[in-house]
Amino acid sequence: MANGKQILYYSTLVVVFLFFLFLGLFKAKGFLIPFVTAIILALVILPLAQKLEGWKMNRGFSSFLSTFLLFLTALGFLALVSFQVQSFAGKWPEIKETMKPKVEQVKSFLFEHTSMQASDLQDSGRNLPFMQEKSSAGNPKRQGTSQAKSGDSSITQKGQKALSFLIKTVGFIGSFLLVFIYIFFLLTYRKRFKEFLLRLFPKEKNEEVKHIIHKSAQITQQYLVGKLMLSGVLAVLYSIGLGVTGVTNFILISLIAALLNILPYIGNLIGLTLALAFGYFTSGETSVLIGILITFSVAQFVESYFLEPYLVGDKVDLHPFMVILVVVLGGSIWGIMGMLLAIPILAIITIIMLHIPPLHPLGFLFSKKSPKE
Repeated sequence: MANGKQILYYSTLVVVFLFFLFLGLFKAKGFLIPFVTAIILALVILPLAQKLEGWKMNRGFSSFLSTFLLFLTALGFLALVSFQVQSFAGKWPEIKETMKPKVEQVKSFLFEHTSMQASDLQDSGRNLPFMQEKSSAGNPKRQGTSQAKSGDSSITQKGQKALSFLIKTVGFIGSFLLVFIYIFFLLTYRKRFKEFLLRLFPKEKNEEVKHIIHKSAQITQQYLVGKLMLSGVLAVLYSIGLGVTGVTNFILISLIAALLNILPYIGNLIGLTLALAFGYFTSGETSVLIGILITFSVAQFVESYFLEPYLVGDKVDLHPFMVILVVVLGGSIWGIMGMLLAIPILAIITIIMLHIPPLHPLGFLFSKKSPKE
């Protein structure tokens, strides 16, 4: 009975601790996301800063130069994506016209093969932009009434949307710049931070702490650099295949699909879904659909059997189930950035747990080590 009460007591403490931990992570995401992103990116460009310092360059200047090169790379990528998004937005009317017959075919199939009726889709159809035009055009009285009602609040709605867009834009720019400020200071004062960590533990543990720090930085660098190289090669493969197939905006689709590859298992499925949605709906041709499927099938075959073993390999010793679990959890807490940062964070936490005896069972649970090891 005493053991049962003790188990219940500790289980309750764990549940309460995890609840407040995840709640705190969610509430503090405005601060934590830029800071954690800066830590991960600082580890990625650390070898470049160290190489510049090896050329007798001042640490402050080498940190600034490394950060500036990373900033230019990120800025160029954002500019490319922005250009492609604008191009896609310009073709949105064409996409709506192409989607209309497809939607009608789906509705006809549902009405013929299921118990669903037109009234069941009426409310949901009003929320679709390409259905709203048809609904209002078929009923002049409804169109006039709708225009009269929306005319009074159109200015207010536009003002609210513009203000919301402005706030989000300013917030994004601020967070974007803040990341690179953090990176500069992390690189410049990295020895001070390392010394701080060493002073938290007894001197006899310094070598072990140094080993954990070195291994955590190394595994993060190898994994992220390998994944970025893999994404670059996949972007080229996707661009060639989708471009030959005749997919419009194939550069944007290829970039997004390649970057989503950073998310294991989930990213490939999302990338294929986006390519099918935007590529197929833009043209509406079956040949484009087949071309997209062939492109992704070939790219995934090349990735699994040729690119992945050489560019990434087995850099992160994490169990596949835990990888999926932490990616979903990261997405629920921090959104897309949480999904991107989840694996490097879990890899570092696993390394730390494997070197702390009381936490070794958790480290074993997260890693791919067999029970005999």
